[in-house]
Amino acid sequence: MTVSPSLIVKEARTWIGTPYVHQMAARGAGTDCLGLVRGVWRALFGSEPELPPAYSMDWSEPQGEEQLWGAASRHLLPKQLNTVAVGDVILFRMREGSIAKHLGIQAGIGAAPSFVHAYSGHGVVESPMSEPWARRVVARFQFPDVEAD
Repeated sequence: MTVSPSLIVKEARTWIGTPYVHQMAARGAGTDCLGLVRGVWRALFGSEPELPPAYSMDWSEPQGEEQLWGAASRHLLPKQLNTVAVGDVILFRMREGSIAKHLGIQAGIGAAPSFVHAYSGHGVVESPMSEPWARRVVARFQFPDVEAD
């Protein structure tokens, strides 16, 4: 089954307003950034390819392990960082020298780029891809079986 980038964004936007709850992935009830991507995956492809182990909010930062990046690399298709497209899963490094520990889904490109993400203290929101966010993007991925709109 193939999915379109616009369908990915449409599904991600159905999660807007879901409260932020660490380690959850239930639209309307609670989710974190990984849970949002997991929920979109389930809606588009059915069962998840891997259930994540319990994880702390620091994502193994003290150990320096890129667990989130590793999981994304196992199930999503890596892209060139400068190849921006609607429906991309984007990975953020929140501080220089730290591990990447935040995910979002590219919702808009061009003059008004935006992304949908679950953000602590805010829940699931669509945010502008402002310069402070854009400079934190360290990797881009594509869901499998994506066709052009």
